[in-house]
Amino acid sequence: MPALEESQGVNKVVDSVCKLSPDLLTETCRHILFYLQGQTKGVDSAEISDEFQRAGVRCDHEALQNIIRFLLLTFRSAGKSNLSGDDLVKRLEEGSSKWPKASLQVLHRLWSEHGASVRAQQEVESALSIGQLVDMQWKLGMAVSSDTCRSLNSPYVSLLLKIVEPSGQICQKSFEMTIPQFQNFHKQFKEMAAVMETV
Repeated sequence: MPALEESQGVNKVVDSVCKLSPDLLTETCRHILFYLQGQTKGVDSAEISDEFQRAGVRCDHEALQNIIRFLLLTFRSAGKSNLSGDDLVKRLEEGSSKWPKASLQVLHRLWSEHGASVRAQQEVESALSIGQLVDMQWKLGMAVSSDTCRSLNSPYVSLLLKIVEPSGQICQKSFEMTIPQFQNFHKQFKEMAAVMETV
């Protein structure tokens, strides 16, 4: 049954995409392709929604998000699978029989124009796949005693870093530093900030 539910979900998104004129579908796909090529920081769903409204297309928030997710997934997987425009259209037709020819032509043309750039960006991202720091929390503490020392009275700094991994998953890393270690850490950050200001 999951395959049937998945097929119905795809058909529902395809129905939503089919309501778009070729020009509006082109603009929507360009937002996504520019993001996948690294030319923008993200896909601005509010801007796409405004374009839909100007074109007179009524689309609720959930349907819009489903269209964007579907096109992102389609173009990402086409890049990872190294598909040509013809192969992409063939896969879409296998996934749903509801695709109108005009929509498939738009997707074929845009993928033929931008597919190589998307693949190149995917290769760069996989080669440079490092996490991105999204939050840092710290606290100052005092170690009063330990199992080996009754009167420790040693200050320390505890750091908690939240990092978005290339997969999109957020992970947390925590560590503690003595005050001299923290002062060295701070000094290195100041040096990095000074270098970054010159760039």
